[in-house]
Amino acid sequence: MKKLLVMFSAAIFMATSISCSSEKSLEQGDSVEISSSSVAIGDNSQNSLDWKGVYKGVLPCADCEGIETTINLKSDGKFTRTLKYLGKEDGFFSDEGTFQWKEDGSKITISSEQGESQMYLVGENVLFHLDKDGNRISGELEEKYKLPKNPTDPRLEDKKWVLTELKGKPVEKKDGLKEAYIQFDMETSAFHGNGSCNNIFGPYELKEGSRISFGNTASTMMACPDMEPEMAFLEILRQVDNYSVTDGTLSFQKAKMAPLARFSHKKTD
Repeated sequence: MKKLLVMFSAAIFMATSISCSSEKSLEQGDSVEISSSSVAIGDNSQNSLDWKGVYKGVLPCADCEGIETTINLKSDGKFTRTLKYLGKEDGFFSDEGTFQWKEDGSKITISSEQGESQMYLVGENVLFHLDKDGNRISGELEEKYKLPKNPTDPRLEDKKWVLTELKGKPVEKKDGLKEAYIQFDMETSAFHGNGSCNNIFGPYELKEGSRISFGNTASTMMACPDMEPEMAFLEILRQVDNYSVTDGTLSFQKAKMAPLARFSHKKTD
């Protein structure tokens, strides 16, 4: 029993000695290295939000009707931006490059080719245009310094849709023509495809209620034996204002009319 008490006392003495020795070292100014793995890193906009996509809005302007601003943030750290000064001739500007995250992962800085920079706070589906010191703009115009993110729809986007029906008639691939299809890129809000002869591409915008609108559609200029199917396809893109996705079928409609076109989902490698 005495032997056990002696051993227990010795253990307490050694532990106390080590603790005191450590405290003494700290008091003498010795540095202590802390592994980064032991420090908890909290969630922030950079690592917890789905920030990739297109943001669009009209910002206040001192000498124009407003600045129509579109910013596309890409997953590879690159951006494209367009600025349209409403009410001004030759008031359209565009640039691209890379953006940088601040250390806390909540703000980004976009720098133009001219060396000018603009900081934004990244929120849930919104960019907040900040002042020159990186602070939120307050006051009567506070709400106007927001750039909402374009809505997305995973049922529709990042999939290849092959045209199967046009104005109620089945579409069959003819000799000398290509497979007509369309594909929507969620990250850039741009579509591409083929009208059965030429490649087609351009911007699109989704809105609540499964509404959709297409911007200026561009295409290559190749001639094919039969251009009628492609012309009809392009005309539908100008008319459609809503869509539906059911059981692997995409339908384009105008208002509540019968489908103008139907597509079938085709898996890609």
